[in-house]
Amino acid sequence: MYSMTDIQAIMPMLIVTLSAVVTMVAEAFRPKGERVPMGGLGIIGLVGAAIASVLLWNRDLSAFGVVRADNFALFINITLTLIGILTILFSSEVVEREELPTGEYYSLLLFSIAGMMLMASATDLLLVFLALEILSLAVYVLTGIRRSSAEGAEAAFKYFLLGAFSSAFFLYGMAMTYVLTMTYGQRGSTRLDEIAAVVSGQARDALAGQAGAAPPNILLFIALTLLLVGFAFKVSAVPFHMWTPDAYQGAPTVVTGFMSTGVKAAAFAAFVRVFLSAFDAVRADWAPVLWVIAIATMLVGSIVGVAQSNIKRMLAYSSIAHGGYLLVGLISGDSVGKAAVLFYLAAYAVTNLGAFGVVALLATKDHPHDEVRDFAGLWERRPAVAALMTVFLLSLGGFPPTAGFVAKWYVFSAAVEQGYIWLAIIGMLTSVVSVFYYLRIVVMMYMSDEKREAPSSSISPLATAGLALAVVGIFYLGILPTGIINLALQSIDTIF
Repeated sequence: MYSMTDIQAIMPMLIVTLSAVVTMVAEAFRPKGERVPMGGLGIIGLVGAAIASVLLWNRDLSAFGVVRADNFALFINITLTLIGILTILFSSEVVEREELPTGEYYSLLLFSIAGMMLMASATDLLLVFLALEILSLAVYVLTGIRRSSAEGAEAAFKYFLLGAFSSAFFLYGMAMTYVLTMTYGQRGSTRLDEIAAVVSGQARDALAGQAGAAPPNILLFIALTLLLVGFAFKVSAVPFHMWTPDAYQGAPTVVTGFMSTGVKAAAFAAFVRVFLSAFDAVRADWAPVLWVIAIATMLVGSIVGVAQSNIKRMLAYSSIAHGGYLLVGLISGDSVGKAAVLFYLAAYAVTNLGAFGVVALLATKDHPHDEVRDFAGLWERRPAVAALMTVFLLSLGGFPPTAGFVAKWYVFSAAVEQGYIWLAIIGMLTSVVSVFYYLRIVVMMYMSDEKREAPSSSISPLATAGLALAVVGIFYLGILPTGIINLALQSIDTIF
């Protein structure tokens, strides 16, 4: 039997799910030729979920023993609702322009957000896997939702194949974890608290030199490796990033922005909860591996991004590099580093969505406006849009007083405080390299001699409101970050 507490704990994701169902039903019963504000239904659901998350703050409720509405999950919920609202605002004219199936598009968007929320709040590996599949299946379809686009179909197929491959790794890692708890615990389990008890007990045995400590270390090594590979695929960490550029380029631009922020936020939330709660006792075993992965991710994302001429592929490699910066925060063991991950996710969400929003809104049905040269002379054609794009690019590059600067400063300072000085130095150097391809677009907009007359569409009031909201978020997080950092510190403390 379930109680009212169980319902309250899952209320944010329940509201989003019901909103998705209502949107789908409204599309089914919509008279042919009549326009229904499907996006408005989605925004109502997301605002309701955000309000429910705020009302649940500091209550730390649990549902059915496998879902926890702690501050950590609620912080991610609020971030995801912001991502969803911005995506819907940018989608208002894109859906009509590209003739996407309206009800299907918004329903899939909301279902994927519900899966992301569940992934962030799940305290059982089996439920994490189910949430991962819910969000993944919806995003696969969104990637190829332009049915007439061969490029979109190819991107969706590649994403699906590699996503299924990564899910298999995660599933086998979960199975090995179950074997570990069954062999060395009182019973087999995939619950994070019971896994943590077994892992911490075996870690103490290994430190004490007790007989029998080596076998569980072998099982633990296999389980950690498989789980790490599964998560690394989802966060686009090198060398498991191969799907990212093709999927980002083939999907509709507004979907690409949603993928690059929402999926990353949910995946990192689960990554943090699993590794910092269930496997924190053996941090010394997995932190060096993440150290190497973080360096490779930052290097590849920054260096390969320089060679890209397509904006979406360039931002794809930018997303990979930012995943490396987030891994730096995860490796840093203090509370500041862990909280920096949450702050970075929020700052990256508003910044990257804004950049992809500009690219999507400048496009026309016949011209995607996704090449670097398409931005030549934009300052003369659309000065307001050029100014907004400049803000987004400077924030991605980490220039003060934007959110990107504060996010990187917190992550790198946490690494230095914990002794990962070389990791912080490499991170800062790769960040400097990435500035080149951000400023290249700025130079094209303001200083290019090539006055390209690239066609561009008008921007609706809803999309303008979305861009304005993103800019306000960037400067608020960049100038007054203390409040959000304090909330992030409160949030991260609840998972230990």
